[in-house]
Amino acid sequence: MRIEIVTPAPMGSHHGNRVTAQRWARMLTELGHEAAITTTWSGEPVDALVALHAMRSAGSACAFAAAHPDRPLVVALTGTDLYRDLPDSAQAQQAVAAASALVVLQPLARDAVPAHLGERVHVIHQSVTAPDALDTTTAGDAFEVVVLAHLRAVKDPFLAAAATRRLPANSRVRVTHCGAPIDPGTEERARAETATNPRYRWLGDVPREEALRHLAASRLLLLTSRLEGGANAVSEALAAGVPVLSTRVDGSVGLLGADYPGYVEVGDVAGLARLLRRAETDPAFLADLTTRVAARRELVDPERERRAWAELLARVTAGAPDP
Repeated sequence: MRIEIVTPAPMGSHHGNRVTAQRWARMLTELGHEAAITTTWSGEPVDALVALHAMRSAGSACAFAAAHPDRPLVVALTGTDLYRDLPDSAQAQQAVAAASALVVLQPLARDAVPAHLGERVHVIHQSVTAPDALDTTTAGDAFEVVVLAHLRAVKDPFLAAAATRRLPANSRVRVTHCGAPIDPGTEERARAETATNPRYRWLGDVPREEALRHLAASRLLLLTSRLEGGANAVSEALAAGVPVLSTRVDGSVGLLGADYPGYVEVGDVAGLARLLRRAETDPAFLADLTTRVAARRELVDPERERRAWAELLARVTAGAPDP
């Protein structure tokens, strides 16, 4: 099949949607298909269209469905789709209604999809292949923590820095933050925080391979988002065996489990500071987090994701697309 993947993230960006589109293109090619990535539908009469982001790719999704109503349209739902836009955005609703199948990245996302479309939903966990050789040494005696998130409001990007300022003087926690400045003013704020907070350093937008090296060299991944569809960063932590502290959002709970003990409420600076301190000073707690992460590593196995895509495509091309 000729398959076009539409993502709003431009070529060369390190946005999660672009990373996902590139991985899916590789997998579809490995399955014997011809896959191309665009930011809007090219207008080519491809055999199937995969649209990442219901609202931002709605124009492409609806145009393709109108031009080729007999061909599969797969819409992949992001966190902002599921937990912000779907209830009120006519564009997102139209894209979802036109889809032959809907892809979500963790099982709790099913609950955010309109009930009458539930039969179309496919859960496909994002997979990660960790590099063979990783630098797992830490600098000096620091307790290294990494944040892999762009600087935009939905990620609550400065919650980690604020929490480190509440740690006691003898804490060894040091946060390394990798991510591009997206929202206005965030670059200046990140630079100022780095200059005045010895427990925090912002590295800017770094290549994914470098970000993974920082992850592997860390004791913890910290995810502070206000909402997530299923963060690439959590999948990367599962693959690398790095425990996670996360805000209690469905995108993390769906990947890590409801009983995972490393959650803090959204926006809770004091709670995050307490959790960081516990991870730093309580070896049993850190070991428990590590064990739980290791138990879920199979979720991010690339072969599992590749098989899920093969099954989805077989279903939507069998002449009986999801109702």
